[in-house]
Amino acid sequence: MATATNTPRLKNKYREEVIPALMKRFGYKSIMEVPKLEKIAINRGVNGAVNDKKLIDIALEELTTISGQKAVSTMSKKRYLELQIT
Repeated sequence: MATATNTPRLKNKYREEVIPALMKRFGYKSIMEVPKLEKIAINRGVNGAVNDKKLIDIALEELTTISGQKAVSTMSKKRYLELQIT
């Protein structure tokens, strides 16, 4: 049984548009010279979430929509809520 491989949109865009533009702009002679993306992290601070828990749900929904992954909520050291996707 053959399995279909799906590549993410941003990865395709990086390969097809960004790498050639970087090679032209900086004069790279090989694709191996172009910097590669290893990790993209999205963080968001929700300032009033300590008092209002509904803000957490709204922020989680927004980050999930943007990234396509479930966000993880953590408390920061200064008592602000942070949402992270890694």
